[in-house]
Amino acid sequence: MLKGKQSWVFPNRPVIEASAAVGGPFEARGKLASDFDILHDDLWMGKDSYEKAHTLILEEAIETAIQKAEMTKEDISFMLAGDLVNQITPSSFAARSVGIPYFGLFGACSTSMEGLALASFIINNQGANRVVTGASSHNAAIEKQFRYPTEYGSQKPPTAQWTVTGAGAAVVTNDQEKQGKLVTTSATIGKVVDMGLSDPFNMGGAMAPSAADTIIAHFKDLQLDPSYYDLIVTGDLAKIGHPITLELLKKEGLNIDSQKFKDCGLMIYQEDQQVQAGGSGAGCSAAVLYGHLLNEMRKGKYQRILLVATGALLSPLSFQQKESIPCIAHAVSIEVHP
Repeated sequence: MLKGKQSWVFPNRPVIEASAAVGGPFEARGKLASDFDILHDDLWMGKDSYEKAHTLILEEAIETAIQKAEMTKEDISFMLAGDLVNQITPSSFAARSVGIPYFGLFGACSTSMEGLALASFIINNQGANRVVTGASSHNAAIEKQFRYPTEYGSQKPPTAQWTVTGAGAAVVTNDQEKQGKLVTTSATIGKVVDMGLSDPFNMGGAMAPSAADTIIAHFKDLQLDPSYYDLIVTGDLAKIGHPITLELLKKEGLNIDSQKFKDCGLMIYQEDQQVQAGGSGAGCSAAVLYGHLLNEMRKGKYQRILLVATGALLSPLSFQQKESIPCIAHAVSIEVHP
């Protein structure tokens, strides 16, 4: 059901039946290592290319989530997934292996919530009974495409972010037994915001206005106060974009408690890990949400959270043509059903 200008409300309360997160060796040293279902000890993961390893972690996240839901692939109607590689080939190749009817998505690092919003919309409106959705990234594959191969050893400025090697996936269902389960209650679909920034090493600064725009739209459309949520989490704005977003919200009269305003890119790694401004990548918010945050909700720490995943919609070609960076953010609210 449409609410306001750009939000959906899900009265049928789609259930996140199960979720899974997969990470690489750097993530195994991070703050949230215990919340991953699978952690690999090297970036090759037994494959002969980083892109094939990228495909593997999404396959593992999807298959693990389905297993945890005590289902088989045949029980799932649709798969929604995306990544950052040209033509989202890791997701498409994972879909080839998994064998579930497939929607390929591209929203850059916002893909995780684009997928969850669409999966919830499909379930809420009886387009399917069970859907799996996920997003992924691989440090070596993505750095090679958007910046330089890691072997090149190029120096990065402090504003740069570290691409997460990770994947997260969730099974969303129309389960009628909702008591105590995690459900999606609404989603706000962002619009493209471009403030003219063009530095690919400052994604946080470029994406902050889109995050603020979507958060403002969410509370306006749903006529809620920020205190409604126990936690509001942005996707991967990291050290640069996160405080900018908080300041932009305050200027618009939306006062959010800074203690309840977190960022996946700041949550995933330890302070002594060399990640410049923080984590990023389509797998960043996917792994943090479908691993750590949902685990915390299942333990009873949070009852209501809003996850706002942000994405920079640039490509190597658009950068070479000196285009600015259009950005977007999608938000999904998740609650423990009473």
